[in-house]
Amino acid sequence: MSTENGLKSGSNLEKILKAGHFAFTGELGPPRGTDAAVIREKAAFLKGNVDAVNITDNQTAMVRMSSWAACLLLLQEGLEPNYQMVCRDRNRLAMQSDILGASALGIRNILCLSGDHQKFGDHPQAKGVFDIDSMQLIGMIKQMRDEGTFLSGAEIAAPPKLFIGAAANPFADPFEWRVFRLEKKITAGADFIQTQCIYNMKKFKEWLSLADDMGLTEKTRILAGVTPMKSVGMARYMQSNVPGMDVPEEIVKRLQGVGKGKVAEEGIKIACEQIEELKEMKGVAGVHLMAIEWEHKVPEITERAGMLPRPTID
Repeated sequence: MSTENGLKSGSNLEKILKAGHFAFTGELGPPRGTDAAVIREKAAFLKGNVDAVNITDNQTAMVRMSSWAACLLLLQEGLEPNYQMVCRDRNRLAMQSDILGASALGIRNILCLSGDHQKFGDHPQAKGVFDIDSMQLIGMIKQMRDEGTFLSGAEIAAPPKLFIGAAANPFADPFEWRVFRLEKKITAGADFIQTQCIYNMKKFKEWLSLADDMGLTEKTRILAGVTPMKSVGMARYMQSNVPGMDVPEEIVKRLQGVGKGKVAEEGIKIACEQIEELKEMKGVAGVHLMAIEWEHKVPEITERAGMLPRPTID
């Protein structure tokens, strides 16, 4: 793992994980417009509560403010961004160019993703690029950073300094192959992993145990994904319509059982219970809280889950 080899990206997230602290990251979706105030307002709820903030890249294949631009606004607000980059929209030239620019402008973390297929978004006729996949993107950034060369082999005058992240879904089929996909991403160069949001804790523990048995939890840092449920409808939709999502019926029934007006509160309670449980799991180095369009609830969740104060490392 690069952090074990003395990588100095300047990343706060890297320092926290290297020091052995339990990391806590958040997420922020850029607006579908040019109003920078939207970013700043959301950022205010995250500041002091998380170690880094994922900035999504045209999430759900819907056009939004570019991830790198929103990252710069986040830096201005005193927060550390985690720059998401998807393979759907750019070829390798554009990706390497954006990687150089992001590093030059002070972005220190990057999360490599394939990206939701364009058919699910607002431009279903758009041509998907997918010049390289997420595995190759991880390897390309590692090569740029550690070897100081572009994918072509040409030398980079001043290589980018980035802490490299990847995503993992412990629940997609076939389940028994998920841990091997994780291994490939780690081999490619992933310094940290953020997982799909977890509701089936039993299945997640099985996946984590397999990863631990293969020594993967020693080679990277796994941040477990948590998304608070806002409504019974949200739970049902995720249960039935989101590929690779595993929402046990007991979660739905628990939300149904609290009565109208109390479901959101119960969703937060479940999320806090999950965080408390994840903190005690061997192989889990942190939590990635995905509260998109619910950023104002992050301070409450952070406090109730016992995640404050966040560590400060020089």
